Amino acid sequence: MTRRLVTTGRPWEAQCGYARAVRIGNLVETSLCSPADDNGRILHPGDVYRQTKVCLELIGNCLRQLDMGYEDVIKTRIYVADPKHWVESGRAHGEIFSTIRPALGWVYMSAFFHPDITVEVECTAYRPT
Repeated sequence: MTRRLVTTGRPWEAQCGYARAVRIGNLVETSLCSPADDNGRILHPGDVYRQTKVCLELIGNCLRQLDMGYEDVIKTRIYVADPKHWVESGRAHGEIFSTIRPALGWVYMSAFFHPDITVEVECTAYRPT
């Protein structure tokens, strides 16, 4: 099977040796996506909803580059630093996935690598042949 990678040029990918997303066959896994621009600047500090939207947009871009879309997502995982953030992150998630309805898990973190990050998101996608 062919292994296809998506990288974005964000500084952490090369520094830590990972791809933003990997497709092998019909399966795609994304890395945990931070609400950052291409230079690593954290966007929308403190705004859980907008940061979640940025993460989901990055995931959508990766999926498209790997010939998939949101409709192929079977599981999302949302990482939040404050348990109360499930409401705003869930609202952003619901705007994209309300009719697709993938499995979803929230993971509560004690902190992220940058103090302005309130949320990060990753997903698994699958497209049957």
